[in-house]
Amino acid sequence: MRVLIAEDEKELCRVIEKRLEDESYAVDAVNDGRSALEYLLSGSYDIVILDVMMPGLDGFEVLSRYRAEGGKAPVLFLTARDAVSDRVRGLDSGADDYLVKPFSFQELLARIRVLLRRGGGNGASAVLRVQDLVLDPASHSVSRAGRSIDLSAKEYAILECLMRNKGMVLSRESIREHIWSWDYDGESNVVDVYIRYLRRKIDDDSSVKLIQTVRGSGYMIKE
Repeated sequence: MRVLIAEDEKELCRVIEKRLEDESYAVDAVNDGRSALEYLLSGSYDIVILDVMMPGLDGFEVLSRYRAEGGKAPVLFLTARDAVSDRVRGLDSGADDYLVKPFSFQELLARIRVLLRRGGGNGASAVLRVQDLVLDPASHSVSRAGRSIDLSAKEYAILECLMRNKGMVLSRESIREHIWSWDYDGESNVVDVYIRYLRRKIDDDSSVKLIQTVRGSGYMIKE
C-alpha cells in the first residue's frame, strides 16, 4: 500500500513516515502544499495524509485541486485545527476523515485501515489465500501449510502486493513503484533480490512453487 504524507512539521513527518514504513507501507513524504499536489497529480497512492496549515498551498486547496483533477484516493486530514467549522470544511472539500493533533498513532493506523477498506473496494483487511499460503493483513502474519513465516517489512509488502494481484503479471517497475518511495536510489535489481528472499521462505520447503517468473515481464503468484 502506497501512502503520501504532506506535513510541514518535519520532525513529525519523519516520525509518521518511519512508523508507517515499519507497518510495511511504501511512503512518500513532503513538507509543503505545492509539492503535495505535484506528487498527487503525477503518482498513484492508496491513501493520502494531509496537514491543513502548510506553506505554498494549504491542505484544503491541495485537496480541492486534486479532486478537481479526478483524484480518487482516500484523504485523511491530520491537523491541529480542531474547530467544528474546520472539520466541516475539510469533509465538505472531499476529505474522507479528519484527525486532530495530538493523536494516537494506533488510532491513525486504525483510521488508515478503515479508509483502505472503504476506498479500495478490494477487501483491504480480508485474509488473502493462495493455495496453502495465507496472509492476514490485520495481524501482518503469514503462514504456509500452517507453518508461520517470518518476513521483513519489505518482503511482506511485496508478498501482499503479489497476493492482491493473484494471477496477474506485475512488472519489476510496478512492484518497485508500489513498495519503495520515489526517492529510492538503491540497486536497480532490488525487486529480484527480495523475490529471491521470498522464494526461500515461501517456496523452498514446498513441492508446489507459488511465486512465478514470467520471462521478460515480471513476477506473479498463482494457484
